[in-house]
Amino acid sequence: MKQPPPTRLLTRREILSYSARAALAFPVASLATAMISCGGSPAVTGTAPPPVTLPTSDDAFLDQIQQAIFLYFWEQASPTTGLVKDRAVASGGDTSTVASIAATGFGLTALCIGASRGYADATQIQTRVTNALTFLLNQFANVNGFFYHFVDMNTGERVWSSEVSSIDTSILLCGVLTCRQYFQDAQIQSLALQIYERVNWPWMLNGGSTFSMGWTPENGFITTRYDTYCELMMLYLLAIGSTTNPVTASAWNAFSRPILNYQGLSYITNLSAPLFIHQYSHAWFDFRNKSDQYANYFNNSVTATQAHILFCQSLQSQFNDYQQNVWGITASDSVNGYVVWGGPPSMGPIDGSIVPCAAGGSLPFLSADCIAVLRNIRTLYPLAWQRYGYLDAFNPLSGWYDSDVLGIDAGITMLMAENQRTGFVWNTFMANPEAQSALAAVGLT
Repeated sequence: MKQPPPTRLLTRREILSYSARAALAFPVASLATAMISCGGSPAVTGTAPPPVTLPTSDDAFLDQIQQAIFLYFWEQASPTTGLVKDRAVASGGDTSTVASIAATGFGLTALCIGASRGYADATQIQTRVTNALTFLLNQFANVNGFFYHFVDMNTGERVWSSEVSSIDTSILLCGVLTCRQYFQDAQIQSLALQIYERVNWPWMLNGGSTFSMGWTPENGFITTRYDTYCELMMLYLLAIGSTTNPVTASAWNAFSRPILNYQGLSYITNLSAPLFIHQYSHAWFDFRNKSDQYANYFNNSVTATQAHILFCQSLQSQFNDYQQNVWGITASDSVNGYVVWGGPPSMGPIDGSIVPCAAGGSLPFLSADCIAVLRNIRTLYPLAWQRYGYLDAFNPLSGWYDSDVLGIDAGITMLMAENQRTGFVWNTFMANPEAQSALAAVGLT
């Protein structure tokens, strides 16, 4: 049974901020579990399925993964509003109604991929996109163009006293702008542009040089800010690229970029954040062969993934399921609920659980390594694969398997699989002139 959420859900980034402070005071303390996504995660039960035979070619294997994930975004969304559930039961038949705007952003992009690959009827997909953008523009509550993090999928009404989220709105907008470029339809293009152009980016700065993590009508702006390297690059670039309510390009220099040295590797990271921070912005913005005064961010994510593999291997003496081709710990469900965990450096109550989207979201960075992990999970742990692809997480050591799929975790796997295969999401999203101008403005050439 799903557990009720707290009065106000902490944002994913608030938890990271608080855990960073705790780490300074208690270096060996484990990160408390938190309910960022909706509900708990009881284990699945049943007999093991028969042995799995996978496609020989990696391309066909990734296509199989993408088709399963597309089904999530097709079935677990409202056809009327286009809003996508935050999570759903992995075997199908889910009855929850809580959507997230981040899952919806991934879902809109997944619809573009599905249309390009023929995963569903093209006319039906286009109708779904039109309905979604119409709802987002005309009926979905927003504050200065920013959206509430969690909403009812049928009405768009705020749930759980969730925040108006700066980063989750950005994920949504990346999906909106991908639709703008993919669908050669005047109505879709107009709707998408209006949704983007009405966002009042300077308002979310709240008088500072970096963005607040969000706002609530009860308490105003969240005091923690996107002031340290993480998945924030999309937020800053979307704001800088705006032609209606932009922030200055100098905002790109306002957030810090800590450098971690780990087992001979050196890279920019956030010292209290898991692997997903090196993935999300890269799902849409193409940072390949581009550098600013600080880094080549694509290469930086390659190094971060390499470091994560080494980190998981360093845990083998504690958790023997972590191997060279079976690894991956990033923010996910656990037997105790949703947790933010990973490394390096080590964070959270790591217990031997494996999170498939850690490898799935890094496919363009280390494709051979990540595909090997995804193949091994399918063959060694067949219970980890259900109707919508991989479960969010599982623990081979305890026998725990999650019951759910999370929209954002399935989404990053689908988008990065497509980027690895064809670069489709990069090529489509980067056709937006605002994205190009933002990269140029911050010196990413």
